[in-house]
Amino acid sequence: MSIQSSIQSLAPGLSPVGTRIAAEILARPDIVMDETISQFAVRCQTSEASIVRFCRTLGLTGYSQLRIQLASEIGRETAHRDDAGDPANTRWRSAISPSDSLADAVAKVSFAEKVGLQETIAALDLAVLEKVVAGLVTADRSVMFGVGASALAAGDLTQKLLRIGRVSFSFIDAHEAVATASLLSPGDVAMGFTHSGRTNEIAHFLRTARARGATTVVITNTSDTPATELADLTLFTKVRETVFRSGDMASRIAQLSLVDCMWIGVAQHDHERTTEALATTYDSVKPLRGARPRRAI
Repeated sequence: MSIQSSIQSLAPGLSPVGTRIAAEILARPDIVMDETISQFAVRCQTSEASIVRFCRTLGLTGYSQLRIQLASEIGRETAHRDDAGDPANTRWRSAISPSDSLADAVAKVSFAEKVGLQETIAALDLAVLEKVVAGLVTADRSVMFGVGASALAAGDLTQKLLRIGRVSFSFIDAHEAVATASLLSPGDVAMGFTHSGRTNEIAHFLRTARARGATTVVITNTSDTPATELADLTLFTKVRETVFRSGDMASRIAQLSLVDCMWIGVAQHDHERTTEALATTYDSVKPLRGARPRRAI
């Protein structure tokens, strides 16, 4: 997992000092490579000791290792984009601003989505994914719930599971989601989608499902949140938020990539049943597509 994504994930739970340090790094990661620890501490209005403690929170030995990790990371990111008009390759990594051209904004959205997708898959815990897939395979029913953009991923997984004969429901209304969760049983699966991990509706949904003995799963971008505490299993996206919400757009793509991973795992479990169900459902909706008129010969 990248250092920048790690910082993004930890940022909501940091102290005020840690939040300032995180904000400076995320805004301009190249600054860390240009400044000594003393200079960077002044920039963050804190002490060198606080900088070291922040680094250790990330699992690093200190500021020197932070600089090395960021230099390597930025080098990899730079390799993904050849921007001769911006030799420093910083423009496309920064937040979208009102002064950006449409081309710049598109490049930044593309970068955020590409990096979010790559880091989500690279950091995917396959052992957890296997447990989630096993839960969906054996569940009598699964219930998905997301609020806002996260509801799109929840609905997509439900649609995919229904296409292969699995009993699944998804909700965008909190009352309906919680009411359904209150009727779940051990062996059922309740899955919440929340980028922040702090959506109250998702936490209440998971809490209700857990009280009924259902397996609770959360898809989120942030660790140590109310949602992760209530989840038996957690799958993480790795998306960097930005001021102009390009990170929020990328989070939808990252969530959908995890949906595809979960679905393909379930589909592979019983290949014959899956292919038969897909063929049956495909044929069933053929009349709704309409037949194309034949060309005269």
